Amino acid sequence: MSIVPPRRTRQQRVAAVELPPGMWKTLWTNLQRGAVLLRLAMCAAAAIFLWAFTKAWDPPFNHRLGEVPHRNVIARVDFDQPDPAATNKARDEARRFAIGEYDQNPEPLVQLRGQLVSDIGKVLQAKTLAEVDPALWKQFQPPLAAGTPDPTPEEQAAQFERFREAFAAEGAMDAFSDKLADVMAPYEQRGLLKELPPDAQANTERILVRSKGTSAFGAEVNVSEVRIKQAAAKLQQSLKEELPSVEVAERAFAWLEPKLPETLTLNKAATVLNQDKAAADQPEITKPFAKGKDLLAEANKPLNEDSLKLLRLEHEAALEQRTASARLHRSVATLGMFVGLYTLAGFYLYRRDRRVVDELLRLVALLGLFVACVALAKVVSQYAWGADVIPLLLFAMIIAIAYQQEMALLLSICATLVVVVSIGHGFTEALSLAATVAGAVLVLRQVRTRSRLLMVGFAAAAVGFFTTVGVGILDERSWTTLLTDGFKVALWSVIAGSLMTVMLPTVEKMFGVETDLSLIELGDPAHPLLQELIRRAPGTYNHSITVASLAEAAAESIGARGLLVRVGAYFHDIGKMLKPQYFIENQTKGDNRHDSLVPAMSTLVIIAHVKDGADLARQNRLPESIIDFIQQHHGTTLVEYFYRQANQKKVQEDPDGGALDESAFRYPGPKPQTREAGVLMLADAVESASRVLKEPTASRIENLVHEISMKRLLDGQFDESGLTLEDIRKIGESLVKSLTAVYHGRVKYPDQETA
Repeated sequence: MSIVPPRRTRQQRVAAVELPPGMWKTLWTNLQRGAVLLRLAMCAAAAIFLWAFTKAWDPPFNHRLGEVPHRNVIARVDFDQPDPAATNKARDEARRFAIGEYDQNPEPLVQLRGQLVSDIGKVLQAKTLAEVDPALWKQFQPPLAAGTPDPTPEEQAAQFERFREAFAAEGAMDAFSDKLADVMAPYEQRGLLKELPPDAQANTERILVRSKGTSAFGAEVNVSEVRIKQAAAKLQQSLKEELPSVEVAERAFAWLEPKLPETLTLNKAATVLNQDKAAADQPEITKPFAKGKDLLAEANKPLNEDSLKLLRLEHEAALEQRTASARLHRSVATLGMFVGLYTLAGFYLYRRDRRVVDELLRLVALLGLFVACVALAKVVSQYAWGADVIPLLLFAMIIAIAYQQEMALLLSICATLVVVVSIGHGFTEALSLAATVAGAVLVLRQVRTRSRLLMVGFAAAAVGFFTTVGVGILDERSWTTLLTDGFKVALWSVIAGSLMTVMLPTVEKMFGVETDLSLIELGDPAHPLLQELIRRAPGTYNHSITVASLAEAAAESIGARGLLVRVGAYFHDIGKMLKPQYFIENQTKGDNRHDSLVPAMSTLVIIAHVKDGADLARQNRLPESIIDFIQQHHGTTLVEYFYRQANQKKVQEDPDGGALDESAFRYPGPKPQTREAGVLMLADAVESASRVLKEPTASRIENLVHEISMKRLLDGQFDESGLTLEDIRKIGESLVKSLTAVYHGRVKYPDQETA
């Protein structure tokens, strides 16, 4: 009984048709994948770092020394320019008016006061003037007014008696001593000074007096109060006012005046500190500039150091006055530029080189190089104009060597754009940078010699020089500026080429690439692996040399890397050295070890040379590209000889059993993944097959090459290599020419005998 499915309506049939998801749905689905989100986060982190490092929220300072503005530069904002000359003058004035500091030592005045009391006591011990020491009494004699005659002896005696009578009262001497102490106290506190020392260079009207040996606060006093000449007059007046007898006051002052000591000593260290503080407290004197009025730089005149400093001050003032909204707008614009560049580069990489997108380490290395390039350009541009071309050239050359020229052009132009925006270059500088970088990339094709990268640097230097001069002429710059800028760009370009020459081995190791230079070194016959191959399997070595010659010519005929194929051919059969006698090219006549093995075992031995070769290559640290040749040169082809033997044996044993399963007699692969690996597969197969031709004429060789090419093509061996039918045709023609040249005819000489 058959079950008839229910009949569906038209709407149900229409709804059952599912179309593939659209672009936006596909994009949304990919954005939900963790690997995609991780890569986007890395790109965002790189963009945010560059945004912060270059301070993208503010416009950069875009003037340089020697620049010739085409129009007058007027102040955009109000700002002040420091006036160092006026400031230094004001600070010097402040130093001169700073208070000098003096240490007061009252001990000499105290001793002087005691000596006065002692001398008065000695005088009072005498009953008459005759008993007084004349020298001592002379010290108490006030100076006579001009024109006054000297006193007679009687007058002198009377003066002495009056002096003694002033101290005749009980306690008079003690009272005098107390009064004298009161009169001298201000001088003992403030001190006395003959004249200000010439090295003081401080305030000449007031000084600071501090007791010697103390850290207490001092007192500011007028210089007139401590200068001995002026202080003596006040001392005389104070003595007259305080002492009861004018006679005593006059004679005490006569004794004191010539003996008044200098008790103040300049404290140089403290005075210098006071002067320094006064100078530091003096505010900086500035010159104001008004927005839209004051001229900062004149048109058609090169900027000098002073103009550049003035423009930088104006720029810094403009940055300080920027609003948060303006900073936000510029930040969004900068990050938007990064998004656009990432999108452009991302689509290119996704379409043309998926390795960078699929392999996380490659993406990290690329982002790191991009960030380092922009950061270094930002740093070096602050010290030397035009030096930012060095990291840009290094970045471009590294990408060209590690990947391809197209990618290097795109990514280096993206880096140039970011550098131009972050440094503040104008259109002419941007064009010069882009042309220099593009020139280096376009001439960097193959690095076969050590001087190649240096020549790339010279080529970039020539492009940079002429581009700088050309755009400078359009910009109406002076010839002096043009030639100077052009030579600077040329110099930096040559330096970049020299640095790249030194960095080449590191770049090759970091990105896992081999330049022609490293391939030439690797293909040296003195390589230990090749020497061991010669010793153990000389037949295999000769086969490899022949295959290398055939494959190199074939690869170059389709525009592939012939040198890479040649070196890969040298090593493609190194696995045979472990069991050389199991391969026909190393066997002598009548000695075939496969005669004692069943076909399946022979197949395993033959296939094993691929794995053994890859293991040997890894142990000897051969590059991955060479290991790929070893693993892929047979692809997943069938070991036909032993497969047929095994199939015949099976048919004989079981005629009705059907054909033998081929999978056990195929190489493990993978199939060739590059055009170069596909070329090597054909060259290897053709060279081996051509050895069995009895008469290798051109037509037989052509038929053999065509047959093997079609067999590999129909077997699907080239499906993943990128080879086109046109490429396979050109490879076949090249192989035919090469093999015909190998098996060319020879002239038999009359005296030659047949071997």
